[in-house]
This record gives sequence, structure tokens and C-alpha cells, in this order.
Amino acid sequence: MKNTEKLTFCIILIILCECCLFTACSHKSKHAHKHTQEPSLILSEEEQVGKLLFFDERLSEPPGQSCATCHTQERGFADKFSRVVSEGAVKGLFSARNSMTISYSAFVPHLYYDEEEETYVGGLFWDGRVNSLEEQAAEPFLNRVEMGMPMKKHVTDRIKAAGYYPRLVRLYGETDHVDSLYTHITTALAAYERSAEVNPFTSKFDAYKRGEAKFSHQEKRGYKLFKEKALCAECHILDKDPQAHRILFTDHTYDNLGIPANYESPFFTLSPEYNPAGRDSVDLGLGCTVRDPEHNGKFRVPTLRNIELTAPYGHNGYFKTLEDIVHFYNVRDVSNEYPPAEYPATVNKEELGNLKLTPEEEADLVAFLKTLTDGYTTTPK
Repeated sequence: MKNTEKLTFCIILIILCECCLFTACSHKSKHAHKHTQEPSLILSEEEQVGKLLFFDERLSEPPGQSCATCHTQERGFADKFSRVVSEGAVKGLFSARNSMTISYSAFVPHLYYDEEEETYVGGLFWDGRVNSLEEQAAEPFLNRVEMGMPMKKHVTDRIKAAGYYPRLVRLYGETDHVDSLYTHITTALAAYERSAEVNPFTSKFDAYKRGEAKFSHQEKRGYKLFKEKALCAECHILDKDPQAHRILFTDHTYDNLGIPANYESPFFTLSPEYNPAGRDSVDLGLGCTVRDPEHNGKFRVPTLRNIELTAPYGHNGYFKTLEDIVHFYNVRDVSNEYPPAEYPATVNKEELGNLKLTPEEEADLVAFLKTLTDGYTTTPK
């Protein structure tokens, strides 16, 4: 595309972006285990109101879509139906990107440039375009291909008619100012997204780190590969996050993995009003946010927590399974299995593409990744 076309696509793409991205052991340990839906937690009043907002399907046009449609708990707070990209409240309209999990997003720092590492860090959405959960929560209601509300007033009017509105007033006070009420709404939503219900840290990995679970032989091999040969920990770091005081499996940086364009995405079938470039659309990611072509095609490194639940993978949902994306990391540069990268110029050629993992090692790595799923319980023999 010409530069002017790329800039136009950047602007339109921001409108069309995402809301806002295990199996049993092969050997028995001393603990039986299973994954369950998270138990009910005691939420603060503010978190409870935020949860009511989060699940309210009246806050879209037409009604029927809520935040939870694209970020449901059973799918690791990613798309309820595991779709490549999520369909909006208006049937036939789709976002341009795969819905990221909102779990653990509370710990993503504001976007900044790390001079020492020469990379951008932080920022929410795949492209880092906002700096807080409050800013993030404000966008989907008014996004034409997501919840589709025409104006803030349409959102606030429906909330004034909701049964939980008096609770919102008790929290923040009553106001006739639309912008002020809209801020109260996003503040409550952000409070829920910061809650322990959304950020539980209840995976087998967490139990293992506390000495309450043991890894199978396969999971141990996968963990070793993760730290060493497979190079996963270069970006999905194993250092404790300074805010979370836990391991988040991300350094919050940006990378171009060389993922091909996903022509299975219904985004490519949208009319020129929503996708003016058609099949020639190129998602420039972080480059649009920072207005720097050196960062075109780069997307935020997501947490790997709950990765088992959040398929498909990649900013455009190109990979259907965890096995698919692990294999891509392993053989991208030495296989003819994949089309060219959507944006070739900035592809990372140092930390993936020819890892020389055997099929057995790929399976071991997947087994470890499945230990990062929340809802693990232990029952002593």
C-alpha cells in the first residue's frame, strides 16, 4: 500500500480493533488434580458493580452483547466462542483482531520507550494505544463493530434505567453530566478487571511454586525447554512482575513474530466502509500507535497464563491450536508450511523460527504451557 493508504488504514483499524490477547499429566503425581471454574470470591461493592456492568447485555446496540461476550471467564476471559475475531452486536460486523484475555491486564504498565533495551513496553490492546484499564473499558461501547452504541449518552441512559444504578450512585455520587457518569462506569469496570476473580493466580504452576503440586516428567521437560532451548522465557519472562509480585509470563514488550495474514478472518469480507483496503489490508500494530515504521507489524507480547483456554492465537487468530503456534515458533524459517509474514520488514529472526525442537519436545512444551491454566485444585491421596 502507499503511505497515505497505510495511514488511512491505521486510523480505521483503531476503530475496528479488539475489545480491549490443560490436559491430564502423562504420569501420576502425589496429587490428583483438575481444573474447575473459579469459586465465587468476595468482591468489594465497587467490584460487584463493575461485574454487573461487565455482564450487562443491554449496553450494546442492538442489545445482546456485553463485555463478557468477548471476554468470558470460562475461556480465560477471551472470546466466548473461541472465534478468530469477535462478531459485534450488529450481525455481520467483526473486529480486525483476536480478542485478548483481560486477565492480568491490570499489571500492564503504561506505554513507554525503554532506551536501554531499545523497545516499547506496556500499553493495553494489541497495539498499546491506551494506558489504563479505564481507558480500555471506554472504547468497546462506542466501537461500531463491537458494542455499537452511537454516543456516550446512549450508554449512560441505559445504565440509569438498570437496577444496579443506585449502587453506582452510592459509590461515586449522582451526576447529570454524561462524561462524569461515563467515567464512573469505566472506573467500576476497571475495578472488576483488577479483582482477584479476573486475576486469580490459581494455576498448577502457582501450586508447583508453592510446593503444593508436582510436575509430571513431561511437564518438567517442557519447563526446562521453556527456559532454555525453546527461548520462550526471553519474552515470556520468569521474573516476578514488580506490580503483581508473581510471574506473568510476559515482559510487556512488542514483537513481530512473522505471522501470516489470516484470510479466514471475516474482517476481510467487510465492506469498504469498514475495511477500505480489502484483502490488501496490512495491520501495522504498534507502528500505528507510535507513528514509527520501525515498529510496524509489532504486537504486544501477551501473558501465557490461561493460554490453553484462549485459542485461536496471534493478533489475527491465525493459529487454531496451541500445538499449531508452538510448531510455527519452532520451524517458521525452515519449513514451507506457512505463507510470508503479513509485514515482513520487522520480523524477529533471532528468537524463533528454527528452534530445532523434535516433535516430542514440542509436545513437552505444550504440556508445560497447560500448567498455566487457572482453576487448578489439589486433593491429597
